[in-house]
Amino acid sequence: MSIISGRGDQGETDLMFSKRIAKTSLRVEALGSVDELNAALGLARAAEGHADIVTIIDGIQSRLVGLMGQLATLPEDEPKYLEKKYAYLSPEDLEWVTTTAHEYEKRGVRFTSWARPGAEGSLARAGLDYSRSVARRAERAVLVLHESGQPVPEVVRLFFNRLSDLLWILARVEET
Repeated sequence: MSIISGRGDQGETDLMFSKRIAKTSLRVEALGSVDELNAALGLARAAEGHADIVTIIDGIQSRLVGLMGQLATLPEDEPKYLEKKYAYLSPEDLEWVTTTAHEYEKRGVRFTSWARPGAEGSLARAGLDYSRSVARRAERAVLVLHESGQPVPEVVRLFFNRLSDLLWILARVEET
């Protein structure tokens, strides 16, 4: 079966459980931002920085897959999503991001000046900084979706704020 189906030619795309939605919808905008974040993290990962940071990026990307499934599910289909036992973002995932950030802060990572991505010549660091900025955009898109009356679970809304902080911290670690 070809990936080129033509189903999206009229400006709609598929969500979970055979639901169709406009490609210009707030939900698709949020999904696109998360997809872009995953791709940006892939660039940071491929830059072959510190092995422990690559492992963290892998953990983030794994969590983003479940999160995208949640966002691709309309609120009325959430029980079906959970019944199928698809991956989803949990409070434990949020705690993992927070704990990981705190662990690196304990190493002495502190804000000293504004980031200038790429100034140090490190592709891994620049990739993490780029990922951080995309995570902030994804956060805004998710919040707009939620504020529009289309509920987004609190854990998903909080995840991006904590994640962007973690990515900032990791970029500072990557420079050393």
